[in-house]
Amino acid sequence: MVDKNTNKKTKKASKRGSSFALQAAILAGAGILSRIIGLLYRSPLFQIIGDEGNGYYGTAYNIYAMILMVATYSIPTAVSKIISGKLALGEYKSAKRVFNCAFAYVVVAGGVAAVITYVFAPAFVGAKVNAVISLRILAPTIFLSGFLAIFRGYMQAYNTMVPTSISQILEQIANAVVSVFAAYMLSRPFAAGTTEHAKYGAAGSAMGTGAGVLAGIIFMLLAYMGRRKEINESIQQDKTAHVESYGSLFKQIIVIMTPIIVAALVYNIVPTIDMHVFYSILNRKGMAEVTQVNLYGIYSGQFVVLMNVPVAIAASVGIALIPNISAAYVKGDRKTSNALLNEALSITMLVTIPCAVGMGVLAEPIMQLLFPGAAPSAAKSLTLGCIAVVFYSLSTVTTSVLQGIGKVMEPVKNATVALLINIILLGLMVKYTELNLYALVLGTVFYSLLMCIFNATSVRRYQKARTDYRRVYLVPTIASLFMGAVAYGAYKLVYMVIPSNVVSLCVSIIIAVIFYAVAIIKVGGYSEEELMALPKGASIVRLAKKVHLLK
Repeated sequence: MVDKNTNKKTKKASKRGSSFALQAAILAGAGILSRIIGLLYRSPLFQIIGDEGNGYYGTAYNIYAMILMVATYSIPTAVSKIISGKLALGEYKSAKRVFNCAFAYVVVAGGVAAVITYVFAPAFVGAKVNAVISLRILAPTIFLSGFLAIFRGYMQAYNTMVPTSISQILEQIANAVVSVFAAYMLSRPFAAGTTEHAKYGAAGSAMGTGAGVLAGIIFMLLAYMGRRKEINESIQQDKTAHVESYGSLFKQIIVIMTPIIVAALVYNIVPTIDMHVFYSILNRKGMAEVTQVNLYGIYSGQFVVLMNVPVAIAASVGIALIPNISAAYVKGDRKTSNALLNEALSITMLVTIPCAVGMGVLAEPIMQLLFPGAAPSAAKSLTLGCIAVVFYSLSTVTTSVLQGIGKVMEPVKNATVALLINIILLGLMVKYTELNLYALVLGTVFYSLLMCIFNATSVRRYQKARTDYRRVYLVPTIASLFMGAVAYGAYKLVYMVIPSNVVSLCVSIIIAVIFYAVAIIKVGGYSEEELMALPKGASIVRLAKKVHLLK
């Protein structure tokens, strides 16, 4: 006879897993949609500013992203982690005080960082003086981004990902509209193809980034106001004897944020260092500056943009994972935290592995569709570096796991070692070979692979979780490889009948998605029970049974 308590625990664990999968799916869906919007506007933007303009914008954006991450972007992780722990213990008053402390921190840190970025922009961009105006336009966005980060972290701690998801979409829409319009208006007075045209077009694109953040803040503020009554009621019902002081809570935020800030610095300094290594060595080799910027524009404006679409899924899963795994860790529930880890890895690999394969085999038609007139090297870069999608996705999720269980310094150590190795490899490739653009792509692959390996080792050491390698890695990989062959063959066959890149690409992608879904179930990656645990699992199972994929 089955113990009733055991049944109750199983049902609770199942509900937690299902809830996590749903929250991850909501964020992942929003992440994918916002990235798709980003891709769609990149095409007309590319037609306006070209590779050179993308190069100037990419140069400024790398520096902006590095400063942003150090100044304010670690706030959601810290706020989400601390508040989720307080909520798990019923300490609603202390949770609200964490929010207030974070708000004060952002005002000071974000303001100082924005001023420093604006004043020292020429020093930050170095020889690429045409990127100064873009960086100065991005400077106020550093201040604004902190407030957006606070509201998102606060909502995520309450296990509601919908406001964050909607704000991401609105942010990207505003970014897209303003970027294209401003780039067109600012570059219009100058002749197309000139450096001045590219310079001011890049500045217009930078305006879109600020407009997007502002749109996100407005929505999150409205969402917060909508839940304010509910939050205040929970605070009034808080009967805990001890409410932590602001000083104590601020110390907790600093303690948690410090290693995360260091980690953010290490993670986001990678593209900036890569950029400076790339530029400095090519300068010494005598390559013209415009040629350098064009090459970097292909890397940052096309390869990285496309790679980030599936990686956004892993970032979403990681964000959804932190509050859940932190709450389980606070309670000492190792079984639940291990189950969440496997769920996170499974969802991530289920999507990112086929994305990487599809991008690799269909790189040329994808580039032709999104960036008409792009250099052939853009498609070759995507084929060469598509595997980085999987490595970055894995390292993103495992970083969130380590942060969630309190081992926040582990990803920092891993990233530092990976960075040092990456600098040496990239420097050697750029200096002693003619790979140039491809050296940047290979450097991205090597760095993401090292982070993936180092983080996985740390997770095994501290979490001691058993990973279901067959379900997480083997089945999606086998299904994806066959799917890649089907996608490539379908594209070629359709193109022979209908010589249209758009039609052939769309048909091949639809066929590939159907084939992959069938293969995943037929190969045995997911049982009926496991499919039921996924978001909309009941609908998936019904459809699978209707088409006789499940009995």
